[in-house]
Amino acid sequence: MSAAVETSSAIDLSVQERHAPANRCFGCGPANAQGLRIRSFPAAEDPALLVCDWTPQPHHLAFEGMLNGGICGALLDCHSNWAAALHLMRDRRLDAPPCTVTADFHVKLRRPTPIEAPLRLTARVVEHAGDKAVVEAELTSAGKVTATCRGTFVAVREGHPAYHRW
Repeated sequence: MSAAVETSSAIDLSVQERHAPANRCFGCGPANAQGLRIRSFPAAEDPALLVCDWTPQPHHLAFEGMLNGGICGALLDCHSNWAAALHLMRDRRLDAPPCTVTADFHVKLRRPTPIEAPLRLTARVVEHAGDKAVVEAELTSAGKVTATCRGTFVAVREGHPAYHRW
């Protein structure tokens, strides 16, 4: 997954802006001015691959020049969740993605992640059944994998607190 991938045009709306403009999630909510506000796009040459370029700020650091591991986890969690939601939307032929939540996710911090340059997130559903999708994702800096994630994401039904959050 670490190969360079072209994204949609910068003037396009991200999946978050298109499907959840009022979402206030810390990691991916366009309406959270203090959040990370990731902007994810299906890759132009492979719409099953979700990509995001994100630039850390100095207040995201763990130690001099390096990104906080919790921020790495939040980036991977939210980006993977959107990969799952879009996959389920396409699979079910829906007009909008179902609201999905994280059932579990496991992050491996492979090396320190520098904050001085934009980072690349990639995520892809590797298996799914019913309301569940398993996603594998990577966080890279300058083409080097700094963190990976594997998680299970579940579409929720009416009555769940996250239902209709988008």
